[in-house]
Amino acid sequence: MPRTGMLRAGWARRRRTVPGSLTTAATALTAIVALYTVLVAFGNITDFDTNRQFVRHVLAMDTTFRSDHLMWRAITSHALQDLAYLAIIAWEVLTAAVLVTGTVYWLRGPALRQRACRVSTLGLVLFLLLFGMGFIAIGGEWFAMWQSAKWNGLQAAERNFLVAGLALIVVNLPHPQG
Repeated sequence: MPRTGMLRAGWARRRRTVPGSLTTAATALTAIVALYTVLVAFGNITDFDTNRQFVRHVLAMDTTFRSDHLMWRAITSHALQDLAYLAIIAWEVLTAAVLVTGTVYWLRGPALRQRACRVSTLGLVLFLLLFGMGFIAIGGEWFAMWQSAKWNGLQAAERNFLVAGLALIVVNLPHPQG
């Protein structure tokens, strides 16, 4: 076999991800969450003030029921609110970078499948922590975001949490060798 034919045959063996396979599903789900996270981080960086206002209102609890039993939790310092928002953006950027890396590993073929699974798992857990712990638990419950008609991101957070949870399950199912 000529050298170019051997190279093509080797490339074809290495890139063997069968359409419709579990590996294809893991690749697609990781890529979807990666793309979403990249777009969220990009949006928060390029349109900084829009979501900064969201974070400020949630932390200030200024559109909740204003119960004296809850209002002691409010953070009204703009500096602390902005620090929290910058931490969210940094977490998003880190999560996006890890998920993009996981997607690249999935696309590179079976030889990197274990690494793809580990890196994707890390990225998806980072994502779940952001939306589950950060937005659902802390924002939704601690800062009573669920009480706000205007500044309530719980539906989006829950949707993101469920998609990433599904992706995490698929990524960690046993993938047949081949």
